[in-house]
Amino acid sequence: MLTNPADGTRLRILAWLAEPDTAGRGLTADDVAARLGVPLPAARTHLRLLTALGLLRPTGQDDGLHYHRDEIRLAEVTQLFEKGWCPRPD
Repeated sequence: MLTNPADGTRLRILAWLAEPDTAGRGLTADDVAARLGVPLPAARTHLRLLTALGLLRPTGQDDGLHYHRDEIRLAEVTQLFEKGWCPRPD
């Protein structure tokens, strides 16, 4: 999930959401598409996956969704990696 070729994009989204200006207001799919230069459907796919993993929390409704980092879940995932957990290749 974070280890496929698109993981760099998802990590950039997470890093962008950690920036003070962005953390408070969150990001929309339009923001992500514009900043990363990807089509809107691709931006939505990245945001949906990060949400499904529990790393983002959406607020608002439909096209007005703003995504924010879930700092508690990110801390849990970070601990897993720090303990040496590594997914096995398929």
